[in-house]
Amino acid sequence: MAFHDSGTSAALAGRTIVITRPAGTAGGLVRRVRAAGGIPVLLPGLSLRGLGDAAALRAALADEVLVFTSPAAVRFAARLAPLRTRALVLAVGHGTARALARLGVAALVPARQDSEGVLGLEATQHLAGRRVALIGAPGGRGVLREQLVSRGAQLRELHVYCRVPPRLDRRHAAAIDRLPRSARVLLSSAEALGHLMHLLPPVARAHLCAAVAVVSSERLAQAAQEAGFRRSVLAASANAADLLAAAARP
Repeated sequence: MAFHDSGTSAALAGRTIVITRPAGTAGGLVRRVRAAGGIPVLLPGLSLRGLGDAAALRAALADEVLVFTSPAAVRFAARLAPLRTRALVLAVGHGTARALARLGVAALVPARQDSEGVLGLEATQHLAGRRVALIGAPGGRGVLREQLVSRGAQLRELHVYCRVPPRLDRRHAAAIDRLPRSARVLLSSAEALGHLMHLLPPVARAHLCAAVAVVSSERLAQAAQEAGFRRSVLAASANAADLLAAAARP
């Protein structure tokens, strides 16, 4: 996908962008950074592994409302069974909705791309007695789970993948040791940030925190500060375009 924002492209030219998305999922973002003239550095904060079984997913697809929490949830679910359903399908973000659309599944997506955005949709206001399937991974803040149950939904939680610590080696640490202070570190997961702070050697960790954190929420801004980052920029969302637009700021 070409990156067409000329202002962002000019600002990213020659700038190092550290991508912390899960291993194997950053290809599109790498291409966008390169197209904008930036220098991508891969530093996965998570790895993803498939879970679940086809029978459980087929049962969930018969529910009245399906909520997919991430593009990874769509990808791993589709490996278990075709996502044919008559349910009302909700996607937490535009990336998740696009992943569903590629499989022929139309989804409602909120303007605010997070759990609170989904909970603000008209479709989630009247759930008493309705069968709802929440499709994603274990862990997280639990906001969707708690609020859907509190609204009376008969909730089925289906874990189709899990997040585990990444495998980092000396090449990752060496790349971070060479980071300029002008580098931007894209952060959209507190869990990924925590893994990086735990797994990187002290010197690499110090170099990473000397760069500028580009965070997708106020909550992550606080987490980045607690991890040791002294400079941060708040993006409009975890969407790639919003993260890169924030990374382009002076």
